[in-house]
Amino acid sequence: MTQSAVFSRSAVLVSHGSPSDPPEQEAALADLAARVSERLDDWEVGSATLADKGRLESEVARLGSPVIYPFFMARGWFTGQVLAKKARAMGLRMLEPFGVEPDLAVSAQRELGALLDQHGWEASKTGLIVAAHGSNVSRTSADSAYAFARTLQSAMGFTTTRTGFIEQPPFLKDVAQGMGQAVCLPYFAQQSGHMEDDVPAGLAAAGFDGPMLPAFMSWADTPRLIATSIARQGAEATIPDA
Repeated sequence: MTQSAVFSRSAVLVSHGSPSDPPEQEAALADLAARVSERLDDWEVGSATLADKGRLESEVARLGSPVIYPFFMARGWFTGQVLAKKARAMGLRMLEPFGVEPDLAVSAQRELGALLDQHGWEASKTGLIVAAHGSNVSRTSADSAYAFARTLQSAMGFTTTRTGFIEQPPFLKDVAQGMGQAVCLPYFAQQSGHMEDDVPAGLAAAGFDGPMLPAFMSWADTPRLIATSIARQGAEATIPDA
């Protein structure tokens, strides 16, 4: 797309961001928004993190009346309360969050399959750890992670699948013990402090030294998933082949 393109519709990707370092997460989300926009005809896609105060309001003013796409993993407290309240106040429509995308599990199976092939492992001889955030406020976060883990277990037939959390029991450091040959799928949208510090620390405390996938933001399929979802949920649009 060129700067002279005329856009008939707009969307804004919204994530939690990092209160301790808003610019880094803003830049990462803006990059993702650009990759999503490349896959959508006649749409302009912006981005904002809740950690950067005023950023969402500024993007909405720039875009006009965008639909809000929550780049969150669950219909939890932030999407159901914080972001939903902001959307209502601005008279905007909020779409379903990234974590409930119907094709996300299929994408995860491809990523896990490639990781297993890279190490010459078979799922039937390998364990899976799903590392998730969890919440002391809402059960939805944990329920979403558990459901995702069950789907992957059913589809791929790992020797065992366990789900561990950063913010609630069962904690990752306890769940990841004694896994043997295993891989880890972090159930996190962004490459945040949890991904850089808490998840590696939990795995290390458990003695886990297997390979780990990156956050969903880094997956090659993520921009397509979001673009398809915005087109489906937001309005009619044409999505060129990737």
